[in-house]
This record gives sequence, structure tokens and C-alpha cells, in this order.
Amino acid sequence: MGEGLCPRLSSSWKNMEKGLNDAVSKTKVGKYFKLDARKSTFTKELRAGTATFLTMAYIITVNATILADSGGTCSVADCSAPVNQTAGPDCMLKPNEGYQSCLDKTKNDLIAATVLSAMIGSFAMGILANLPFGLAPGMGPNAFVAYNMVGFHGSGPISYKTAMAIVLVEGCAFFIVSALGLREKFARIVPKPIRLSCAAGIGLFIAFVGLQIHQGVGLVGPDQSTLVTVTACSSTNPVTGECISGKMRSPTFWLGSVGLLITCYGLMKEIKGSMIYGILFVTLTSWIRGTAVTYFPQTLLGDNNYKYFKKVVDFHKIQSTAGAISFTSFNTSGAWLAFLTLFYVDMLGTTGILYTMAEIGGFVNEKGSFEGQYMAFLVDAGSTIVGSTLGVTTTATYVESSAGIREGGRTGLTAVTVGLCFLVSLFFTPLLTSVPPWAIGPSLVMVGVMMMKVVKDIDWENIKEAVPAFITMLLMPLTYSIANGIVGGIGMYIALSLYDYIVRLMAWLIKMRGMVVKERNQVSATAGADLAIEVI
Repeated sequence: MGEGLCPRLSSSWKNMEKGLNDAVSKTKVGKYFKLDARKSTFTKELRAGTATFLTMAYIITVNATILADSGGTCSVADCSAPVNQTAGPDCMLKPNEGYQSCLDKTKNDLIAATVLSAMIGSFAMGILANLPFGLAPGMGPNAFVAYNMVGFHGSGPISYKTAMAIVLVEGCAFFIVSALGLREKFARIVPKPIRLSCAAGIGLFIAFVGLQIHQGVGLVGPDQSTLVTVTACSSTNPVTGECISGKMRSPTFWLGSVGLLITCYGLMKEIKGSMIYGILFVTLTSWIRGTAVTYFPQTLLGDNNYKYFKKVVDFHKIQSTAGAISFTSFNTSGAWLAFLTLFYVDMLGTTGILYTMAEIGGFVNEKGSFEGQYMAFLVDAGSTIVGSTLGVTTTATYVESSAGIREGGRTGLTAVTVGLCFLVSLFFTPLLTSVPPWAIGPSLVMVGVMMMKVVKDIDWENIKEAVPAFITMLLMPLTYSIANGIVGGIGMYIALSLYDYIVRLMAWLIKMRGMVVKERNQVSATAGADLAIEVI
């Protein structure tokens, strides 16, 4: 009797799922998102959106932590001062109770701002462009703003409010470029080997992130002689990440490895939601206190994180970062240089990512364009404008969207699901911010594996295509920059193409010289004939 129960339940569930999918596909929602036309289903889009969100969820705390390092809107006025004394400027760089309290509030504001910008951007991408791409504040621009522009705790040349003004202006300029169709033309002129290698390069980049200690399983770390090396140590330097002792003895690394195996086995057996199961297993295990793999160790920081985690539900209102924009110090050389840098990264990096996601999803046609492309570019640019008004940096399409595409996401319902997950996360921030990096790392590695498949489409026998493609893939993880990889690949492609241009130019010059000589001979012959007639 028990043996026949599971098959009957499975068959019943499949029938219910099929009925639900058929019903939704016939509704206005199903027709608007073209579920049948793109050979997808409602439940498949939900799974894809959930997978994309879970691989993106790390950005909620990572982005807030990075931007909070700039100090945000906190200043000397927030510092606690001794009795009958005034706080000095160095109070922002030293432990100070008042300044730290301001930083904690700012970080909570930035968490809410990150979630809201990701939610709005993902909703817009799904509804307006009907594409399965999730959006959120991008890695790279946030570090540039925090550490190069504003500086650690405001020690840089540009204030936080001015930095947000620069991001706003850059977003507006990028939106205009997208609206005029220049961004689309730029994407089309990028050589095919560069476009293909972008996918593989981004895959290597995101896998490299997943292998590091701060956002991944911690397998690789810094080394003074070789720059990077195998770590996974039981004890590491919290500042540099270098191994102190116990190489390959990190309990969290081995737990993350189990999560990777769960994901791999699930994908091997074509089990839907395999990435979700791997992340959930590692996360739930890490929530158990008193173990070697706990995310809440018996320390002051661990106790504070666990105290916040137990709240489960928490809604935070943005107080300091929303509308924190100032143009008073905008017209300086440093501000304009920062603007050009962000615009350059946006033009190359985010355009490359968006186009790569379209390539992976199979949306790109023979002409090099894809359905919903124009609106996708506008949404991608417009989301930066929204994000800057909330207090975060460039909001763009995420490479983690490939996780949802791998789960079968083909319509905007995937992006809408991502937006809904971010909406829910506004109320469950304590839980979502407690997902450990070693739970996210394995999924990032698997994303890298999936994105490598486009390498087979590169003509490796053609050196003119192979070298630029290889340079593109190599520079992205090694320079920790997607934009650098694209620039390097395009530069090499142009350099190798100069030979063809020079040969064509020489052929043209030789041809023109022949025509000139021929014309000169004809003129000489005509002049000789006229002279002979005159003599006669």
C-alpha cells in the first residue's frame, strides 16, 4: 500500500501543476508574457525567478556593507565626545560609539535601499522588456564609490552626497544614450568573438568570486609570493584574508563543497530547483549554533547577528540615504573624472552583461539583436537613476540571472518573481542577511560552469578571433573587472585587424598609382599626337 502512495502523489502533483500551467498560459497574464510562444510555463518561471534571487541575495548585505564603509552621511557631528570637549576629525577613523551607531543606522538604510532598487529594476525588466533578468546594485561601481571617491569613512576627496549626485547624472546620461539607440549600436559593433567570450569571461569571474572567502567558500586566497593560492584555512587574517593555520581544514569550505555536490547531483538528474536545494541545505545547517560551521559563533559579532536573526520579521524605513544628493561640489575635476569612469564602466560592463545574458538565453537572432532589447537598455539605465535617489550606486542586470535561465526562465515572469522575492525580503531582512557566503559560493561556481558552454562557438583555429577571445576571458577574473576584459579583447581585435586594413590600403594605393600612371600615359600619348599633327 505504501509503495503505491508516492507514485500516486507524484502523478497527482504533476496533473495539478499541468492544469495550473495550462490555465495561466490562457489568461491575459500568460499571453502578455508569451509563455506558450517561448515554450515556458508558469511554475518553471517561478522556479527560475527563485533561483536567480537566491544567487543574488548576497548583494543585500554585501552592497550595504561596502557602501557603509564610506561612512554614508555620517560625519564628525555624530561622534561621541568626551565631557566638555569637542570631537576631532579622527573620531571617524577610530572606534567611536556615536559614529558607530550612525554607521549601523546607515547600513540598515542601505540594506533597504538595495532591496528597493533591485525590486523596482527587476519588476521593470520583467513587465516592460519581458526578459528573465534580475537587476540590483552592481559590484565594482559600489567599491569604486566607497573606496576611491568617498573613501573609508569619508576620508576621500568627494562627499557621499556628491557621489550620489554623480551617479544620478551618470544614470541620466546613460539613459539618454540608450534612448537615442546609441547603446544598441555600440553593442552591435562589438565583434562576435568578444561577445561570445564575454559570457565565458564573466563565468570565470563570478566563479572566482564564489571561490573566495568573503563571498564564497574560501578555497582561494591571497599569497605574498604567488598573489593567489589554495587556502580554505581554519584560521585566516580577517583584514587581508591570508591563511594563518590549518590549510584545507576550514569546516565551512567542506560544508559548501557538500552544497556544491548536492547542486551537481541535482543537475545531473535534471531535478528542478537544484541550486535552491544546495543553498538551503548549507544555509539551514549554518544556522545551528554551537557547531564549527555556524554563521553565529559565540562572539560579540555572532551574538549581535543571532539577536537580529531571531527577529525574523523586520521592516526598516530609509532615513538618511534617500535623497542624499548634493550638486554644490559637482563642478570639480575630481567629480568629472569620477563621472567619466562610472560612465565608461556602465557602457562597457553593463552592456556586455546584458548582451551576454541574452546570448545565454538564446534570445539573440542572426542580426545580433533580441526581442525587448531597446526597452531592456532603458530599464537597465533608468534603474541607476532610481537607485541613486535611494542612496545606492549603479543598478544593472546581474550575471546571476543565468541561474534562472538555466532553470528554464524565458519570460519576464522570471524577473517579476525576482522582484517579488525582493519585496518579501523587505520584511524578512534578518533571515536573508543571514545566508552565509559559503552557501552562495557553490551556486556562483555552477553559474560559471554553465556560462562556459559558449566557448565552443568561438573559432579557435582563427587566430584573429581566438586571441581577442582568450584575452577577454583571461582579463576579467585576473583584473577583477568585466570592463577591463572587454576593453582588452576589443583592443587586441583592432590591433590584429590592422594587418587587413594595411593590406587593403596598400592594394588601394597600388591601384590608384596604376590609374595615375595610366592616365599620365594617355595624356602623354594625346599630347604627342597633337604635336605630330602640328608638325605636319
